[in-house]
Amino acid sequence: MEPEAEPTAAPADTPGPGAGAACETRRGAPGSEAGGVAGGLAGAAADVGPAGEAAAPGTVSGAGAGCEPVPVGRAVDFGEARLLPDVDRPRAWLLTVDGAPQSYVDLDDPEHLEFEYARRIAYAAEAAFGGRGGSFRAGPHSGASGATGEAGAAPAVDVVHLGGGAMAVPRRLARTLGAVRQHVVEADRALAELVTEHLPLEPATAASLSVHTQDARGWLAARPADSADLVVADVFGGSRVPAHMTSVEFAREAARVLRPGGLYLANIADAAPLAFLGGQLATLREAFGGPEQAALCVLAGPGVLRGRRFGNAVVAAARGELPLRLDVLARRCAADPFPARLVHGAALADLYGAPVYDASATPSPEPPEGAFTVG
Repeated sequence: MEPEAEPTAAPADTPGPGAGAACETRRGAPGSEAGGVAGGLAGAAADVGPAGEAAAPGTVSGAGAGCEPVPVGRAVDFGEARLLPDVDRPRAWLLTVDGAPQSYVDLDDPEHLEFEYARRIAYAAEAAFGGRGGSFRAGPHSGASGATGEAGAAPAVDVVHLGGGAMAVPRRLARTLGAVRQHVVEADRALAELVTEHLPLEPATAASLSVHTQDARGWLAARPADSADLVVADVFGGSRVPAHMTSVEFAREAARVLRPGGLYLANIADAAPLAFLGGQLATLREAFGGPEQAALCVLAGPGVLRGRRFGNAVVAAARGELPLRLDVLARRCAADPFPARLVHGAALADLYGAPVYDASATPSPEPPEGAFTVG
């Protein structure tokens, strides 16, 4: 893997975390946000409820007026979390858990996504649901709770995020998708509390977003059919996608929850020979109706697609057709500071592997040693 630097962080108050992250990381428009920790652990807590406002980072983080921000460290349910200030952006923070980069949030600019894979997720969501840079919107919602924004406006977009981290993508979509209702599912209650305390949401975002501290797959299984327009899966246990989030059985739950015209997006990480990516493509094709009905595409950097390095791929899936403008999405990914290719249709043929079922599911590959550094 090509060495890539993390966002510049201020000196830590404790020894810095080691290598081992879930995605690409670079300065300026970098890398990776492993959305949440592994689900499926025993004793998942109940919902936190609507994500209300919290006090801005204060004396502990040193983010008050006239104070130099300093790192925050805390033991959370599934590891040691740290918030590292970015010296180049006054109120921007990198979240790591056990040294693995999880999220990057700029409180002054919630639309800023530092990690390129997170931008690709946002580009796809915005191309599908009328966000900035997009012009396609899914058909009429069939949900009973289809609230609208302003009078005569399109119905609110219902979004489910499996994996929370510091909620970088939900913060952006709250601004770019217009009327939106979001559910964020994070298995680590203590991590969710840390984020609420030190990285508060904007009031308008908090009013339309609920955080659920549960296992992502278990929460999804309890949701009504046809209740979401967009499902984003960004669940990592440390630096790997947990096995129970990689199977046909899991993907069928996501397909069941999506309304007609809905979109599924997943962040995964792989390297040559891209066997994990191939298995996930086949898994999603099976879950979304088989070769005759499923539509898929992949967004990834050329180096990853050519097998030259370990990195992220964002996979989009839908039943019938992808509810987005592929030309709009391709242009936005190509114009990114770290360009990505959009691969779809017949061009995916050589990537497909075999579907993965619960009985044989395994986590995504371990990143190579030294692939991710912080500091």
